[in-house]
Amino acid sequence: MKKIFMYSILLFVVLISVFPILWIVLSSFKSNGEILSTPLSIPMSFNFTVYFDLLTEYNFFQFFLNSIFIATVSSLISLLIFSMSAYVIARFEFPGKTLFFILFTLTLLVPSHSRTQPIFSLVMNLGLYDNILGLTIVYLSAGLAMSLFLLKAGFMSIPESLGESAEIEGAGFLKTFFLIYVPLVKSSLSTAGILMFLGNWNEYYFASLLTSSDSSRTLPVALSFFTSEFSYNYTSLFAALTVVVLPGIILYAVTSRHVQMGIASTGVKG
Repeated sequence: MKKIFMYSILLFVVLISVFPILWIVLSSFKSNGEILSTPLSIPMSFNFTVYFDLLTEYNFFQFFLNSIFIATVSSLISLLIFSMSAYVIARFEFPGKTLFFILFTLTLLVPSHSRTQPIFSLVMNLGLYDNILGLTIVYLSAGLAMSLFLLKAGFMSIPESLGESAEIEGAGFLKTFFLIYVPLVKSSLSTAGILMFLGNWNEYYFASLLTSSDSSRTLPVALSFFTSEFSYNYTSLFAALTVVVLPGIILYAVTSRHVQMGIASTGVKG
């Protein structure tokens, strides 16, 4: 009875989590009439014409490329900077070390809306308004607290003797960091990178604030305009939702093992 109850709860959670996404994907292959008359039925046919039209006629391919570029570049640069910061905090003693770590992690409690005015002024002064580079720079600070927390715990789980042996052999800071420590914290790096990428991919507030043209618009912002313009074209609407949501789901499903291992490693102390 205990196992039946446990699996029933798990099945219920899976259903309420997966069903809305599955319904959106299946509805993108239906006509408006099918969606309104039999919303829970299987599509009569699987025709990808609506996706082809979406990517060609409505410029969604450009929005997709913008989102890929911004989320990938900002996540990779952030991961490099945050990993070095976490390595220094975890392995070196210096005045104010604890204070710096507390200040960095406290950024988790600062709402993004409270930073609107200084970020907007900075982007305008740099001449990067309505530019994907400006949005990429803004996203560099996203996930700072979470990444430092994960990476610091990962570096602390590695025995100090490995770093000391590398120093004895004449390895400097960069060589010790990239050749000794980075390969041993792949799970933490993967977790931090994936979570930052997904956060940047789904970010809407600053993307809508700092862009105004199709050339720099991201998928979440484009979707808001699309839903208002095609609010009665349910087939195209569900296809657009699928294009926005599905890549993040696939990425997390493929890398979920690394994410779980990275989060579990935060409880390990060196």
